Amino acid sequence: MTQPRSISIFGATGSVGQSTLDLIRRNRERYDVYALTAGSDVAKLAEAAIEHGARRAVVADESRYIDLKAALSGTGIEAAAGADALVEATAMGADWTMAAIVGCAGLAPTLAAIRQGRTVALANKEALVSAGSVMMAAVAESGATLLPVDSEHNAIFQCLQSGGIEAVARIILTASGGPFRTFTREAMALVTTAQALKHPNWSMGRKISIDSATMMNKGLELIEAFHLFPVGLERLSILVHPQSVIHSMVEYRDRSTIAQLGCPDMRVPIASTLAWPERMETPCQPLDLASIGRLDFEAPDDVRFPALRLARAAIEAGGSAPAVLNAANEVAVAAFLEERIGFLDISRIVEDVLARVNLGPVRSIDDVWAVDMSARQLAVRLAAELIN
Repeated sequence: MTQPRSISIFGATGSVGQSTLDLIRRNRERYDVYALTAGSDVAKLAEAAIEHGARRAVVADESRYIDLKAALSGTGIEAAAGADALVEATAMGADWTMAAIVGCAGLAPTLAAIRQGRTVALANKEALVSAGSVMMAAVAESGATLLPVDSEHNAIFQCLQSGGIEAVARIILTASGGPFRTFTREAMALVTTAQALKHPNWSMGRKISIDSATMMNKGLELIEAFHLFPVGLERLSILVHPQSVIHSMVEYRDRSTIAQLGCPDMRVPIASTLAWPERMETPCQPLDLASIGRLDFEAPDDVRFPALRLARAAIEAGGSAPAVLNAANEVAVAAFLEERIGFLDISRIVEDVLARVNLGPVRSIDDVWAVDMSARQLAVRLAAELIN
């Protein structure tokens, strides 16, 4: 890059946002920070905005506006708050935007960033899981560049630099298998929240740790891959790889298979998008295959982990089915984290909601929000019935 790349980070106080800021901190001369946003953590947002010389800081929680304005007093950094302010921040024209707001709250800002026609690094799962057709249509219309941040999708993106999408025979997403990879269904019925939160390889938030334990995270990633890499569902597969060294693979029609390997550190895929199409230094540990010693693989078991089957069924159903799956899963995971339902109840609730909610087309974000609300309301009722 001959001049600093202007960037905005939506979700700057979360784990992905903080990892992005860490990389920027180490390469200050390469980046010009336009906007940073957060949900409600004003202290961390203001600290990051001041440190990185942001032009604007936005907190989604409107009740925290006065606190943010006070924290930024005298700095020259503009303070703003609310959902509309998040969308407005995309119009600042940053060259590169990190879309890392968690949940459906990130849909509107992500779509607005895509419509700017620049580069969007996508870390918000709901954008493609719940509104994939809407987002990809906006990418096509605006000419935006969409770079996947999830380690698996970023790995696929890197592997695809070896050949065009038309030459792909199969895309293989790898999965660690989570903490219960070897557990029977009977054993999983008795696991605790504390056990489910202990991922064997990655340091992650509470919700995604449970998704890894149920393997719903891999189901959601399958839906994302379906939209990002248009090879058809039949050419998307999942392979359990406990060491989490190979992050994904692409097999070409000449039967060459390209794999992307690396340590389990989110700064690696973030750096891939932050410097794209170049490469940048990271503080991550180099891969020591001699020390690792072996790489194991096994087929996924969708009987013990029905989330995989449910995600594939949602892709086949199309329309609002993936949004329903995602919403029901979020409610069920929250109930499990609060120790109100059992571990196996998570997939039971998701399957029941998918069977009972009226599915339809998704033409806009409003369609997503409507079906999301319906699915959540039903999931809440089903969780309550299990408690009673």
